Amino acid sequence: MSAPESLHSRINLYLAERYRLGFSCRHDAYTLRSFAHHVQSVHHRGPLTVEVMADWARRDSHDSSDPHTWARRLKGLRTFMHWLQQFEPRTEVPDDTIFGRLPERQAPHIYTEQEVVDLLAAARRLGPAPGLRGAVFETLLGLIASTGLRVGEALSLRNMDVDLKAGMLSIHQTKFCKSRQVPMHPSTVDALRRYRWMRDLAGEPAVDEAAFFISTRGRLRGVPLGDRQVHRVFDELRRRLGWRNRGAHHAPRIHDLRHTFVVRRIVQWQAQGVDIDQAMLSLSTYVGHAMVTNTYWYLSAVPELMALAAGRFESFMSQAEVEHA
Repeated sequence: MSAPESLHSRINLYLAERYRLGFSCRHDAYTLRSFAHHVQSVHHRGPLTVEVMADWARRDSHDSSDPHTWARRLKGLRTFMHWLQQFEPRTEVPDDTIFGRLPERQAPHIYTEQEVVDLLAAARRLGPAPGLRGAVFETLLGLIASTGLRVGEALSLRNMDVDLKAGMLSIHQTKFCKSRQVPMHPSTVDALRRYRWMRDLAGEPAVDEAAFFISTRGRLRGVPLGDRQVHRVFDELRRRLGWRNRGAHHAPRIHDLRHTFVVRRIVQWQAQGVDIDQAMLSLSTYVGHAMVTNTYWYLSAVPELMALAAGRFESFMSQAEVEHA
């Protein structure tokens, strides 16, 4: 790379191409501009090397000493570096050998139907009463459970993104930057309609650009509901309910509602005799996975689906034996 200005211009070109393809890429933009700032600060000249990338990865804002954190940061550069090679062939692309492979995904807590019912009931009772706080959290958690949205996706919804006539959500700020449309079950639409009626009746912002889920207490009243606040309330509800953890994480998490949605959908398809391979791509698109292999992961990593995976393998082996007989 001949100059820092050149790197910045390449990043802007790359992001512009991604935007035209339907990506929002806020996280990518932050990562790449942070890296460009580092390249400039260390006065690097010449091709971008793995060494300068690794140096940047070690200097995260929290001064982390965890190689897994560094590996995740480095992974965020990989797609751009592949793209950059068309202009700068000597650009290096980081791989897993630098900080080691990222750890395998841990099995989630798959909620029972009763646990979800109890969670929403506990959220509904959140005080003070009368007030909107219980309705906000009951609706938010219910929406995640019934659509498999990520927490951040649900919190980023604006009024204009929630089309209750068409029963459709527009998701713009996703983990992997791609926008998507999410159809909702009629019961979910009814729950969102009740919440919006209650929110509007309380005099909260109803303009198109305003956040759909809002804080209701103190000086934060009416502002978009924050991620840290949501997790703090969820932790409080979880302690009250006293669930037995069936996952590999330290405790059941909000994100496990998303995992539960995916697993229950696959289990229902199996019971209905649906061809899982044919349906997997639509499910992957619906929940916003970057690759369909991320959806197939559930077949081998979640106990509820291990029998399905074993059955698929047994069927494959039986077919192979017949073909080679």
